Amino acid sequence: PPKRSSPSCAPAAPPRIRNRGQSPNPKSGSESELVMSKINLAAKLAQFSDHWAPRTVSQFNGHDVMVVKSKGEFVWHSHADTDDFFLVLKGRLKIELRDRTVELGPGELFIVPKGVEHRPVAEEEVHMLLIEPAGTPNTGDPKTAAQRRTI
Repeated sequence: PPKRSSPSCAPAAPPRIRNRGQSPNPKSGSESELVMSKINLAAKLAQFSDHWAPRTVSQFNGHDVMVVKSKGEFVWHSHADTDDFFLVLKGRLKIELRDRTVELGPGELFIVPKGVEHRPVAEEEVHMLLIEPAGTPNTGDPKTAAQRRTI
């Protein structure tokens, strides 16, 4: 008897997610619905040169995924409602806490618990990936935070 093809064997449509900085799906009726695609972090980092000004490259589960270039000392600050995630991509970063200093190199990450005062310090330029709830001010205070930009 001839074989029947199962509906599950049909090619699936590409999954759709909200992904900033990517091209809208031309077949979609909504510009907010975007097709998944990879993001080249080095290419995103090459688009800007200013320090301590994170750029959002994507979002997931209500969180911004950002890249940032850092050099020098940032301000002492804390985040009352969220942890602070740092992943070093290039360079060396010191995260000063009131009782110790954590040193990170490429491929290393550190999470500062919510409410803990800290100050990132980069003697030379550092490239990082940051993940935090969408709209979280980078200084912990909306009045002094860098304006959020998407690339």
